Amino acid sequence: MRDIIKTLALAAAVSTAATALGQAAEPQAKPTIVLVHGAFAESSSWNGVIGALAKDGYTAIAAANPLRSVAGDAAAVASLLRSISGSVVLVGHSYGGPVITEAANGNSNVKALVYVAAFAPETGESSQSLSGKFPGSTLADALTTTTLPGGGQDLYIRPDRFHDQFAADVPEDEAQLLAATQRPVAQAALAEPSGVASWKTLPSSAIYGSEDRNIPPAVMNFMAKRSHAVKTVVIEGASHALAVSHPREIAALIEEAASAK
Repeated sequence: MRDIIKTLALAAAVSTAATALGQAAEPQAKPTIVLVHGAFAESSSWNGVIGALAKDGYTAIAAANPLRSVAGDAAAVASLLRSISGSVVLVGHSYGGPVITEAANGNSNVKALVYVAAFAPETGESSQSLSGKFPGSTLADALTTTTLPGGGQDLYIRPDRFHDQFAADVPEDEAQLLAATQRPVAQAALAEPSGVASWKTLPSSAIYGSEDRNIPPAVMNFMAKRSHAVKTVVIEGASHALAVSHPREIAALIEEAASAK
């Protein structure tokens, strides 16, 4: 009887150990990728990136960026982050950079930041102040404005200038669709000073095009070096519409950030 009890105990121990080993061997869930568009774009601009990520088993969410104010837009994205179970890689394009920089603060599930042709501001800097730090932007001459009911202005890129200004490496017919579906940004949002720079405590990566006409490449090089970016990718000849023209390269960089230990 004693031998039977020992045998049963041994079997139970082996079973428990095997279960534990099996659980330990299970791969951890991949982070959710949250994509934040910038000014003069909208969520579907990430479609190619989302498709590339999905092929590799990643879940991606393209957040709707209100484009009204850095603090308000970041609060909207932060509420989305709090609804996600598990870790997150937060990705921002253009003005979406200041938004993700602020949204990451206080959200411990954010494991990394990826800046796609984006501003990575220091505390007190704005998109407007950074864009003028080095010469090269021709955006101001391509803009048109509308007056908002409560005061202030919305900014659009003129449709006849959109292709050359924003998406020079995108086919003309596709650029026309991007121009027609662009969402305006409040002028005040571009001038709003940023809060705490979360890239100081989170690993960040950067990718941008050498022919960006919205944000001078020299500015993006400066910001990537200042943030000690884990990896910086410069795509020769690429425009500001990087998510549309080079989705696979963006997805590859995001996946590196997602898989880093």
